[in-house]
Amino acid sequence: MSAHAVDDGPEPGWADLVRIWEQVDAPEGYKVEIIEGIITVSLTPSWDHNLTAAGIQRSLGTVIPEEWYIFQRYHAAVPSRRGVFIPDLMVVAGEEDKPAPGELFPAGQAKLVVEITSEDSATRDRVTKTRGYAQAGVPLYLLLDPWVSDSPTATLYGEPEGGTYRTLQAVEYGGKLTLPAPFDLAIDTSELPVS
Repeated sequence: MSAHAVDDGPEPGWADLVRIWEQVDAPEGYKVEIIEGIITVSLTPSWDHNLTAAGIQRSLGTVIPEEWYIFQRYHAAVPSRRGVFIPDLMVVAGEEDKPAPGELFPAGQAKLVVEITSEDSATRDRVTKTRGYAQAGVPLYLLLDPWVSDSPTATLYGEPEGGTYRTLQAVEYGGKLTLPAPFDLAIDTSELPVS
């Protein structure tokens, strides 16, 4: 991963930061995000990371309303945290949430965001993105963390208030985690690969 701070003179405004982010020419498959005002480029996710995302997407697809969508790696803007995150999965309500041409998708419009940690993203996913998604008002944030040193863990955050989430459920891999309504989905974490 590399990071490029934008520090040529006075701190750039949100529009300037987004313009620079849009112009970054990263190799295909790499993820370019803005994390707390810093443009970051992350390595392509591992096979296990992608298997996890595919499995969760498959499960979500069985329970969401037909007009909803599941996006992999689509931008979610959190201007209040100077961020444009690219979650591994994001559930949106469909055409009604489609941003206007040239607009970024507001993270707070997502119904659920899923991040899967990798070696280089673990701290951002556990701390920075948790705060950002909470501040944006994303109702549910599922953090799948196979990189916890002692035991891989799945944590479901919800009820965002004042930029902070409440932990709704946390299980070590091997247990079941249940997404509440409107999903009503039990996720068997024993089926998730461990990096």
